[in-house]
Amino acid sequence: MATEGPSTVARDLVVTPGVETLTVTGARPGAHLEVVAAEGRPVATLVADAMGNAHLAFVPPEHRVLATPDDLVGALASGSPLAPGNYEVVDRSADPVRTHGPVRVLAVDDHPDPSLYDQRLDEGFGYLRVRDGVELSVMVRFPDEGLYGPPPWPTVIEYSGYGPSNPDAPQPGTMIGNLLGFAVVGVNMRGTGCSGGVFDVFSPAQSADGYDVVETVARQEWVLHNRPGMVGLSYPGISQLYVGATRPPSLAAITPLSVIDDLWRQQWPGGTYNSGFTRAWLAQRDAETKVGGMAWDQARIDAGDTTCAANQSIRSQNFDFERFGRAIECFQPALEARRVASAIDRIEVPVYLTGSWQDEQTGSRFALMLDGFHRSPHVVVTLFNGHHPDGYSPMIIARWFEFLSFYVARRVPKVPEIIRQFAPAQFAEHFGYTHEIEPDRFSDLAEDYDAALAKYRSEPPVRVLFESGAGSDTAGAPAARYELLTTSFPPPGCTARRWYFAEDGSLRDEPSPEGSGHRYRDDPEAGGESYALTEAFDDFIRPTVPIEWTYFDDDATVGYETAPLESPVAVMGQGHVDLWLRPGTDDTSVQATLTEIRPDGIEVRVQCGWHRPVHRHEDVHRSDDLRVDYTFVAEHREPLVPGEWVRFRLPLMPVAHVFRRGSRLRLTVSTPGRDMPFWCFENPVVEGADHAVGLGGDHASSLVLPIWGDLEHPVDHPPADALRGQPARPARPIVNHPATVLT
Repeated sequence: MATEGPSTVARDLVVTPGVETLTVTGARPGAHLEVVAAEGRPVATLVADAMGNAHLAFVPPEHRVLATPDDLVGALASGSPLAPGNYEVVDRSADPVRTHGPVRVLAVDDHPDPSLYDQRLDEGFGYLRVRDGVELSVMVRFPDEGLYGPPPWPTVIEYSGYGPSNPDAPQPGTMIGNLLGFAVVGVNMRGTGCSGGVFDVFSPAQSADGYDVVETVARQEWVLHNRPGMVGLSYPGISQLYVGATRPPSLAAITPLSVIDDLWRQQWPGGTYNSGFTRAWLAQRDAETKVGGMAWDQARIDAGDTTCAANQSIRSQNFDFERFGRAIECFQPALEARRVASAIDRIEVPVYLTGSWQDEQTGSRFALMLDGFHRSPHVVVTLFNGHHPDGYSPMIIARWFEFLSFYVARRVPKVPEIIRQFAPAQFAEHFGYTHEIEPDRFSDLAEDYDAALAKYRSEPPVRVLFESGAGSDTAGAPAARYELLTTSFPPPGCTARRWYFAEDGSLRDEPSPEGSGHRYRDDPEAGGESYALTEAFDDFIRPTVPIEWTYFDDDATVGYETAPLESPVAVMGQGHVDLWLRPGTDDTSVQATLTEIRPDGIEVRVQCGWHRPVHRHEDVHRSDDLRVDYTFVAEHREPLVPGEWVRFRLPLMPVAHVFRRGSRLRLTVSTPGRDMPFWCFENPVVEGADHAVGLGGDHASSLVLPIWGDLEHPVDHPPADALRGQPARPARPIVNHPATVLT
């Protein structure tokens, strides 16, 4: 049984062990606090801040004093997580020197005595205690008892570092869940809102807290079946995957929407720093986790919430994650435990997941881990073109409700008639178009739950929606034109098709026998150019998003396109560019953009990809003839040699898109930038530097895409400006420039 709670060996100084963390409060400001492992080995010396606080989560490779933010960055960038085990804290500033402890640092699987979970949660705002004594702020909201009857109710949890416990501003998952008859418990992660503890994004402590939250909520008398589920999009969607991986025995199911597969690869897509959305998101987390940083928590403190005030006394130890993320230029083994894709094979409950190919915030790498839920008994996936908020859109929300009805409520899904009546007006207000909720699909089995569940489980688990934005009378509204049901994504039977770059700017089935090349120059301005003219989340819910999709100068890009297609081409999954590059500098980043050139001369964006070829060691466990990933570790990083050819595979983000007969596939290569809505890049560019792309002969560059069958689809093209997440513009002709003499 794990040791819980703080150890108070001295009168004021308190040492609190947590999950892979150690926290000190009440120390003398400036005190040097040596953390010593059980065998007597010092692992690090902390320096108490002006509040008398210190916190250890990452330890350096060798003992050192962690006195400054730069010291902490170094420990995070090159060190390892604090290992579970027994530790002492030696206050070498005291006279005489004092030793505090031992205390036991916990592992995620060191579960507390079950009596911890016998806490009562009432409707409204309150607090919940987790295994290391930290209190998390919670907000309990019950459904309309007049509509759904008395308790117990099916219950879901929304858990994140946003404001799920804010009493005055319920999150989207909370609002929708309440409307559809679910009790919802909103919980703020440690170090956020009114919760205590130190904020550490996607840390093991947050995962373990989620386990404790689930088990505590499950014991409430108002929870139907005593098995809650989890809901949430983006941050609260990602958090479900981490919590699910801890395997809380009372967890019924999870519904992660718009998620990522790895935070580091979000910060460093292809090895280049994302100075756009990811940087801004982490900077916002840093700002909002300061004392009173969310405004509503400061309002509670001002109104006399002494628990909220006390919980924030440790905020002086919150990490500056934007700064830390920028410092970790190569992937560190210590980060593997926080990699979402490495955790999901431990999830043992049903999963409902949605995501968009052109997600302006998180991208579509999530699709690379869809085959990783090995232990989940049922995984239901909905995929579509579109924007980050679309997981809650009218074209999808009925399926979300179905899943929760089957696995949390354990009843045949039926949307109340009163909800159906006012839903179109709500959709019009929030999404900008009128839409009715999809009819109940299991009404013929309304009295036979087992039969309905069996029918549900027999359906193909993957639903791919096409051409969202063109499926209603309102151009750009989240409504699809057609769909594909399949057993997996990519669908079974996908094959790799290769087109070679040619000197005349075409994409051909065979390489040219003679070698040649085209050149492009670095575009120093591209990295700062994204095409969205807004950063407001709500703007991406609406049918029309203000954008300005800029062009590269002709000498800053090379392009290749097919002849007009004689038959449709359905791209399903992750493709790549098999690129021969003769760099003009010892470091560069490369972007590939796939677009469709329609017969009417309009260019429609399909997908992008990036790679920094100083990272050339592929991850053999995550790569095959189509999929490509890299280790990105420091020992595999190797500078380029200017003027010497290098071959690497540049991965495109996963996508599903049908190129119709008469259209052309176009692939352009450039400096990263301009072709994403939110993401920007701190590119390693040199003003005036040229790079050559190989064509034919010994340096035959090519485009490789996953192609799937003859997908039935409408013959006519959708309106060019209607597709969600896929901007359109007049196509410019390809103008390539020959490279200098190639050898």
